[in-house]
Amino acid sequence: MKKIVVMGGGTGNFAVLRGLKNHPVHLSAIVSMADDGGSTGILRDELGVLPPGDVRQCLVALSDSSRLMRSVMNYRFENGGLGGHSLGNLLLSALEKVTGSFEKAVEEVGRILFIKGKVIPVTTHQVRLKMVLKNRKVLEGEKEIYLSEEIDQGYDDIFLEPYSEANPHAISEIMHADLIVMGPGGLHTSIIPNLLVNGISEALRKTDAKKVYISNLMNRKGQTTGYKVSDHHREIVRYIGEDIFDYILVNNQTPDKSLIERYAKEGELIENDMKDARVVSAPLLGDLHEKDQSDTLLTRSLIRHNAKQVTNELIKIVNYL
Repeated sequence: MKKIVVMGGGTGNFAVLRGLKNHPVHLSAIVSMADDGGSTGILRDELGVLPPGDVRQCLVALSDSSRLMRSVMNYRFENGGLGGHSLGNLLLSALEKVTGSFEKAVEEVGRILFIKGKVIPVTTHQVRLKMVLKNRKVLEGEKEIYLSEEIDQGYDDIFLEPYSEANPHAISEIMHADLIVMGPGGLHTSIIPNLLVNGISEALRKTDAKKVYISNLMNRKGQTTGYKVSDHHREIVRYIGEDIFDYILVNNQTPDKSLIERYAKEGELIENDMKDARVVSAPLLGDLHEKDQSDTLLTRSLIRHNAKQVTNELIKIVNYL
């Protein structure tokens, strides 16, 4: 079976993993450790644990357990002292404390959820994502960067503090992969943070694996306003140090005007301006009127990648390898 490594974040990454797990491939998800918002941020600060949020989402995406178990892992308490925390985040943090290792905690939850694949933190170091804007303002942490509407005015630097080494298991997965899938996900908060970990970009340059970049569907206002596919691609290549991609997967499906208008305050559709032979243009939204209520993570966003559509294109690529 072919070995596929997925790097990204958010609902896009969730859709990719959820789709691929239904095919005969070996799957690994490499996850950023820069998350510091919401429940994850509180647990990091109060317990000193590694951020569980993005890892939890990947575990749920790869889970072959019942819908009830997946829902329980994503269940978020609304009131009391646990208000805002998801059960999955609490479980991962408790297991990290009990076992003394975040990686062991992830493995144990993976067994509970019968996951089809591996979930690997990109680093086991405690790190914070920081960005220095052109106006010299410093954005502290992924949450602050995610909420900023000043980034598209320019930034001088984005980095992890303190300096962090890559998880050897992440490097091993990259080096032994047949296909590496990067994206979709927040440019500055999901994709680039993985590339800032020492050793990851070098491994991506050295591996013999084929690489595919899946473009986001929407720009984020104030961060990537007016960005086209080439702009996102160029920014990622900048941090890898070399244009490594063999395929660039972009959506060619247009949502209803009413849906686009609902997103107007957040951002606009990303236009494909690349005429490169590597570009694979396909309808990646699926049925825009179909509501998937089985996974609450995917009901938060109306314009989102369809797991089946994205998987179909990726499997076509795998079959060429």
